[in-house]
Amino acid sequence: MPRDFRREAKVAAYLLKQKLLRRERYPLVLMLEPLFRCNLACAGCGKISHPDSILDKRLSVQECLDAVDECGAPIVALVGGEPLIHRDIAEIVQGIVARKKFVNFCTNALLLKKKLHLFTPSPYFSWSIHLDGLKAEHDKAVDLAGAFEIAVAAIREARARGFNVNVNATIFEGMAADKVAAFMDFAKSLDVSVSISPGYAYERAPDQEHFLSRRRTKTLFRRIFELGKGRDWPLLHTGFYLDFLAGNRAYACTPWGMPTRNVFGWQKPCYLLDEGHAASYRELMSTTDWDSYGTGKHEKCANCMAHCGYEPTAVDDAIRHPLAGLWRTVRGPRTDGPMAPEPQLQPQAARDRQAPNPAE
Repeated sequence: MPRDFRREAKVAAYLLKQKLLRRERYPLVLMLEPLFRCNLACAGCGKISHPDSILDKRLSVQECLDAVDECGAPIVALVGGEPLIHRDIAEIVQGIVARKKFVNFCTNALLLKKKLHLFTPSPYFSWSIHLDGLKAEHDKAVDLAGAFEIAVAAIREARARGFNVNVNATIFEGMAADKVAAFMDFAKSLDVSVSISPGYAYERAPDQEHFLSRRRTKTLFRRIFELGKGRDWPLLHTGFYLDFLAGNRAYACTPWGMPTRNVFGWQKPCYLLDEGHAASYRELMSTTDWDSYGTGKHEKCANCMAHCGYEPTAVDDAIRHPLAGLWRTVRGPRTDGPMAPEPQLQPQAARDRQAPNPAE
């Protein structure tokens, strides 16, 4: 799939504007979650473990568009749950595209062929199909035999109808590097780009045993990227984020880079970690203790290397160091040599001792 230079140019202009305005914290992608209900029960997710009273809730069209306007991010990721279950989802997409925001529609694709006619191809719209590897790995991850074939058929149909399509893959413990490499070769044959990220241990997920530690993530991705040399895989990420996955960069998390709006409000501090909700985007930004989150700062963040927290950091680094970023993109991640040091987790008690005493 050819590079989307229109999108790259508009996002670059947005980022440059933030730098010129000297804004310290700004959104890159709005994670818009209009419902939690899903037609799968993936063991690594747990979103559908909410009671039916919560699963039946939906953000209205107006609430979704208000969130887009309030946040101002140039990219909107429609996530869930399964967004295609939302009866007004086509109207939501139309409203976002009309604002000239780039929409990444994340879906497991079980309903995609049935509902594809509701949507119109646009430079501002892309399907992001959930695939966690080839048939055996994906069907196991989503706990549904045949899910892989359904998703692949939907990808081919969407491409045939002129839609932009990419796939998003979550890599779990137990997936061998050669299996990931084979999956990347298959994705390339489908003419789609790939977003890839190590799984994060959702608190509500039924399966807590198959999430990667940071050390295991770095070792695995080094091997994957070593296998990928010369294969020209269509990865969507910045070269710096891929280098981070390979253990070569000691990045801090940027949780405000991808803020989340869902049926509870604006989720603190990020899509993966639920530490409460704010009533507005302004409240989210002003009341969240951002400095308390990220690996080395919070116990729940200990093993996270997910793109929603660290891709914004990599993007900021690439803006600050464009030539180095371009060089890393061309050369690919380093796959040997020493790894960057791991941040040491500061105990909660120590953090509390360092916090200002309101009585003083």
